[in-house]
Amino acid sequence: MTATIAVFGASGTHPGDAHYEDGIRCGRTLAKAGYSVATGGYYGTMEAVSLGARSAGATVVGVTAPSVFPLRPGANDHVTDEWVARSLIDRIGLLIEHTDASIALWGSLGTATELLVAWNLAFVASFSAIERKPVIAVGEPWTRLIPLLEEELSTTRGLVSVVPDVPTAVVALREALG
Repeated sequence: MTATIAVFGASGTHPGDAHYEDGIRCGRTLAKAGYSVATGGYYGTMEAVSLGARSAGATVVGVTAPSVFPLRPGANDHVTDEWVARSLIDRIGLLIEHTDASIALWGSLGTATELLVAWNLAFVASFSAIERKPVIAVGEPWTRLIPLLEEELSTTRGLVSVVPDVPTAVVALREALG
């Protein structure tokens, strides 16, 4: 069975932007490593990851939430399977619950929320029946923010692997998943 990786990232990136190109690279690299991907299903980094993964032959899940985003027309053209969530909380839950690991690329508040939920579930796994899934944060702002939060919140260090770039993220992911 193919592992599916949730990838979080900004909706405000556009073709040609460095962050959009990172998304394409991430999707393609994950697909070439044998993974399927799941994203929020819309545009920006979500579209870029979907494009990269689909161009390399991977299954691409897009988790959309039409009631939350009524002006968005639906999943991007590269999504092979669309899952519709009732709310933003359900959307994040589906993305994390039905995948084997999470990668956070550059993003804003929505990306941070997704990353924090995945991180919190990794923390909770140490004292519950929840399986601990790898969580990887790529580049800025995560290289500064994650260590700061680990220190300020006095949480378990190392639950989020912070890496500088996409190729390093996929190597870390392969090591974490075995």
